Amino acid sequence: MATIISLLTFPGIITHELAHRFFCSIARVKIYEACYFRLGNPSGFIIHEPVDNYWKALFIDIAPFLINTLISLLLFAIAVNVTLNFVAYTLYWLGISTAMHSFPSNSDAANLWSQSKTYLKKNPLALIGFPIVGMIKLAIFFNRIWFDVIYAVALLLLVALIFKGEDLLSF
Repeated sequence: MATIISLLTFPGIITHELAHRFFCSIARVKIYEACYFRLGNPSGFIIHEPVDNYWKALFIDIAPFLINTLISLLLFAIAVNVTLNFVAYTLYWLGISTAMHSFPSNSDAANLWSQSKTYLKKNPLALIGFPIVGMIKLAIFFNRIWFDVIYAVALLLLVALIFKGEDLLSF
């Protein structure tokens, strides 16, 4: 089943990894290896040099949540404002697949946990990482009941409500 989901949502996986890469570039963190999509576990990954700053680690780890959510919102905003045709359906698919891969992975959470513990003595603001890891772990746990799909549909409904308002409920 995981292989089928990966194949159906591959744009979201690619965007997830590109988000990590984008924040590595901003933070000037060298990337050793990148795999944007593959069949297997994990379906993509970025291996980078160790970071020298807690904020770099935090933003690299949560980059997919920020970037994928933003891209999904943009795709949905365009989709709800075009005529319902192949283009709109494609935008909905891209938006849903991108939103479904917004949440950082288990390895992202483990890395953030480790970085938060390492930097806690130097930077008390590293405490922020612990509840973020908790939220990531909860999202991963609730993926058993398709939380990633629920999140994607919630974003779509939010955008549709903003742009269509009361018209959304009229048939």
